Amino acid sequence: MSRVNTPLLDEAARAALESLYKQHPNHTLRQRCQLVLLKATGRTSHDVGQVVGLCHVSVNSWLKRYRKEGINGLETKPGRGRKSLLTVAADQASVRAAVATNRQRIALAKAEWESQRVAGEPAVGRDAFRAFLKALVADTSASGGARPRSPTRSTTPKRSNA
Repeated sequence: MSRVNTPLLDEAARAALESLYKQHPNHTLRQRCQLVLLKATGRTSHDVGQVVGLCHVSVNSWLKRYRKEGINGLETKPGRGRKSLLTVAADQASVRAAVATNRQRIALAKAEWESQRVAGEPAVGRDAFRAFLKALVADTSASGGARPRSPTRSTTPKRSNA
């Protein structure tokens, strides 16, 4: 049988973990709080891993990080995940210029923009390009730089036939 690595939680730590587990919007942080709470009840890492959907090694790693750093250790550190291929600072002007010439055909705008890029840079997929365009539009709208939209059919009131 494996050794049970049980953390000792005082009432304040238990209350803080339960509060985060029940109310925090980030699923991974809730999952990590749950595993610390389950380990505090005396369960084995294998049992806790089956409940939260992690392997026992990950359970022990998160428990070790909790002991070392406290609740802040359960949060995901910045800089994790895949880095963006497009950045607003570097690519905003060139993407806007390409889209301005091909407003109706995003695929042509993307092809024109890619032809102007430096050779050797990684390719950008259609979905990533569209997501970048949406982010540009959202950024423009949030900053107040967008022009007011004229009313369209969908925004005008419908007439009743009665």
